[in-house]
Amino acid sequence: MELGISSFGEVQPDGTAGNARNAQQRMQELLEEIKLADEVGLDVYALGEHHRPDFIISAPEVILGAAAAVTKRIKLSTAVTVLSSADPVRVFQQFATIDLLSGGRAEIMAGRGSFIESFPLFGYDLKDYDALFTEKLGMLMALNEKEVISWRGQFRPPVHNQGVYPRPYQASLPIWLGAGGTPASAARAGKLNLPLTIALLGGTPEQFVPFVELYRKSARDAGHDIDKLQLAICPQFYVAEASQQAADEFYPSYEVLMNRVGKERGWSPLSRPQFEYLRESGPLVVGDVQQTVEKILYMHELFGNTRFLAQFVTGYIPHKQVLKCIELFGTQVAPAVRKALNERKSFNV
Repeated sequence: MELGISSFGEVQPDGTAGNARNAQQRMQELLEEIKLADEVGLDVYALGEHHRPDFIISAPEVILGAAAAVTKRIKLSTAVTVLSSADPVRVFQQFATIDLLSGGRAEIMAGRGSFIESFPLFGYDLKDYDALFTEKLGMLMALNEKEVISWRGQFRPPVHNQGVYPRPYQASLPIWLGAGGTPASAARAGKLNLPLTIALLGGTPEQFVPFVELYRKSARDAGHDIDKLQLAICPQFYVAEASQQAADEFYPSYEVLMNRVGKERGWSPLSRPQFEYLRESGPLVVGDVQQTVEKILYMHELFGNTRFLAQFVTGYIPHKQVLKCIELFGTQVAPAVRKALNERKSFNV
């Protein structure tokens, strides 16, 4: 199982049209975090696209290109690319470029997006939310399969027997689908035989088991080999040397994020007892090394996932502590998880 990190790049908004000092500092910190993740042996780093003042990553492709120049082996992905409001040709070209810069380490995680700011920003109508994604995903997959394509759709001008360049270093770019729990997303990924990433953000991990079963059933019904499916889970994560320390350091950022989003969506305010419940019985992976190892392994028993993507929520956590979290994840949590999985595999054989 691959182990990696996803980040939205939380930032304290500068609130200015220029001279964005907080944003500049946060960008440098983010590159340092990706570089460290590579150095401590993690497998993937993924950046989520947002168009909000509280997140710095609106152009993940640019940051991933910079990361390609300072890393050696880690895979570089989005989490997600909001494909519904993007141009598939440009998405393909940008990631093919990252692939060339990195020597074959680029991936695309495509999704419809959990926020809607990009739709009016780029001139799209929310009533076309799903139709846009369906059409653009089809075009992206076609671009990935052939150098020269002819294509016609509803939302984009047609392409007539035209090549799209550059081509990637890999034979084709890995394209993952990102989903938050909508059954249609699981069915789509399975039918198309695409890797799937599931964001585990609420409820209990067990509640997502039927979602995973639907993904595999849809792939099987479409004639695909389900033993070759790739599945990632993405819960929010933080590890520290002591359990209480992890909770105390993580909670302020998590509370601010959840209550800010919750206010927009009509959720009740988050309390510390609710947080502790989510840490104990819900999807949050927050604790000391042993606790995080045990929860990652428990989730693997539930889902049989091939990738664990730890979503960082670090808006109010000092950069030094974020780096320590990455260090612990790479040097202590990841080796323990890999050892336990190897032992399970040997026992089952």
